[in-house]
Amino acid sequence: MAELTLYHRPGCHLCDDMRDALLEFQPEQAFQLREIDIDASPELRARYGVLIPVLCLGEREICHYYLDSVALRAALAYTSAAG
Repeated sequence: MAELTLYHRPGCHLCDDMRDALLEFQPEQAFQLREIDIDASPELRARYGVLIPVLCLGEREICHYYLDSVALRAALAYTSAAG
């Protein structure tokens, strides 16, 4: 099963929106969701700053700000085909 990582910041309404969209999308596409607060790491805060939320599959960034369901489906399909 694929593991997606959601880089977020507490109190970020875009982050909350993307998390909610992912949870609605999860029954359609099986994946695990790991959430990481970028403010817990100076490196992540410097890397992502105002780009949040950022959704990644491994090291691949899938989308920023809003859930791109087309890009997410493509990334998950590629991972399924490759693995």
